[in-house]
Amino acid sequence: MFAPLEAAFPVRKERLFPSGWTLNLGWYALNSVTPIVLLGPVATLLAWSVHAVLPAGLTGAAAALPLWARMTLAMVVGEVGFYWGHRWSHEIPLLWRFHAIHHGARHVTFLVNTRAHPVDLLITRLPGLVLLYATGLASPVGPHPTLIPGLVLLISTIWSFFIHANLRLRLGPLEYVVASPFFHHWHHTLDDHKDHNYASMLPVMDGLFGTFHRPRDWPAAYGTAKGTSETLIGQLLEPFGPGRIASPPEPATHA
Repeated sequence: MFAPLEAAFPVRKERLFPSGWTLNLGWYALNSVTPIVLLGPVATLLAWSVHAVLPAGLTGAAAALPLWARMTLAMVVGEVGFYWGHRWSHEIPLLWRFHAIHHGARHVTFLVNTRAHPVDLLITRLPGLVLLYATGLASPVGPHPTLIPGLVLLISTIWSFFIHANLRLRLGPLEYVVASPFFHHWHHTLDDHKDHNYASMLPVMDGLFGTFHRPRDWPAAYGTAKGTSETLIGQLLEPFGPGRIASPPEPATHA
């Protein structure tokens, strides 16, 4: 779906197979399996731990809501957790070493969405799952215990492909409410404003926490100053070695 849209309405014209596309395809293949392997056991342990610790009245109140209400609240609550997981991956140097792999892409296309170190995937998604289980919006008991977290992750993943796409699309005033490619491309700009636009779906989170950035034009360049390895194995190992990866940018204040 995204490949023909990128060809028809690109932010900037690219070759059919731009530089780094095979690397991104490798990450796509790896990360089609990694979240299940990494997040599955951790999420199961988390779900049962929260269910055992928190009062049944707290978790049961949310579980009693209609599915549409639970799902709506889950998207908002989950986004709060995903926002902070993403933001911490920029602000904490150790976490940035893993997240910098994602930001090393010099060509931002829909495939860049899956260019993420497995440790980074765990770090950025886990806070959202914690909140879903802590509020009772997701519960390990009942007829469909994985339905809510599964739907939240599915919708968030599809939207993440969209906001990474090389797609010249503006949503006008809706960009203050719903994330667009323009909104997220400014998060990937070369060593500028990467301390902004952390939300994956709801920019209102950036508005609430002071990190919203919406200039007039599209970014001129993407990536990080020091770059990353050009191979999949190199990028998997790089965060564990001595630093080629740049430190996270200093927080900036913008009007």
